[in-house]
Amino acid sequence: MRIEGELKLDYSDVLFRPKRSTLKSRKDVNLLRTYRFKHSKNEWSGIPIMAANMDGVGELSVAEKLNNHQMITCLTKQHDVKKIKQYKNIKKLYPNIALSVGIKKEDLENLDKVLKEFSFFKFICIDVANGYTEHFTNFIKSVRDKYPTKTIIAGNVVTADMTQELVLSGADIVKVGIGPGSVCTTRIQTGVGYPQLSAVIECADAAHGLGAHVIADGGCTCPGDVAKGFGGGADFVMLGGMLAGHDEGKGKIIKVNGSKYIEFYGSSSEVANKKHYGGLADYRSSEGRKVRVKYRGKINDTVLNILGGVRSSCTYVGAPSLKQLSKCTTFVRVSNQFNDTFVK
Repeated sequence: MRIEGELKLDYSDVLFRPKRSTLKSRKDVNLLRTYRFKHSKNEWSGIPIMAANMDGVGELSVAEKLNNHQMITCLTKQHDVKKIKQYKNIKKLYPNIALSVGIKKEDLENLDKVLKEFSFFKFICIDVANGYTEHFTNFIKSVRDKYPTKTIIAGNVVTADMTQELVLSGADIVKVGIGPGSVCTTRIQTGVGYPQLSAVIECADAAHGLGAHVIADGGCTCPGDVAKGFGGGADFVMLGGMLAGHDEGKGKIIKVNGSKYIEFYGSSSEVANKKHYGGLADYRSSEGRKVRVKYRGKINDTVLNILGGVRSSCTYVGAPSLKQLSKCTTFVRVSNQFNDTFVK
């Protein structure tokens, strides 16, 4: 046993330090990025904010709206050939869609069927809660060998050494985050985790050294946190809870005391396991919670609010583009984020 004494920080532990800027307006900030991926050699251009592969968020109806902003949606693992075929405009969306897959035999079989029917998809997201197993890295290698021209997203991890391991195993993009999500209880159930900002900074440094990319997955509660993820070196920021509760998620609206809510739950929750797998296996416990998110209407308004916040962050630190944000970032440690006098 040993204890690491080095300070690790979360998004809530810091604020951007403002700097002199030559920008005249928020509208002058360019949020578009262009990436060329290490293994697949594919190129992608767009706004690097992703919808998480969670029920109510990683849906084709959400992808349609996010595609208008050149943003990527990671579809849930339950999107099979039949479900994708029902959506007639799939060829318009595919550049900004990632297919999600677990590491079970049946997951790979479903992926093979989807890619046989829809070979134009470019992104594969290999998604597990614990990205530290040898089986996981071997699975990445097998998918890379089978699909050499596909861009592989893999995670989740929170340390530099494992980021490098996943990249060397064939991942183009590493997903960073264990336990920071709004409906994730991994840190409570297992005691495992890593403060998200420090994880992003350390993993991004490791990935960039090998010519790969990272996604800051989870922990964002507001547009400022999204900007902090980019400021910390993330190439992409993935959102779940911030994109939940909208019409496009197709969730059931619940009325409580005159207010509207939509149910939202973690992918490792008991609710998700019952819905997709018939229940929790007796050797494991739930690592997610079910919540009621206040109904938010159309997702477009939320997206515009997030993008507006990130643009404003850039103007405060003098970054003319999202690409320049991390170079212009100085974080200051704080004990209080904002004045919460009128916050319930």
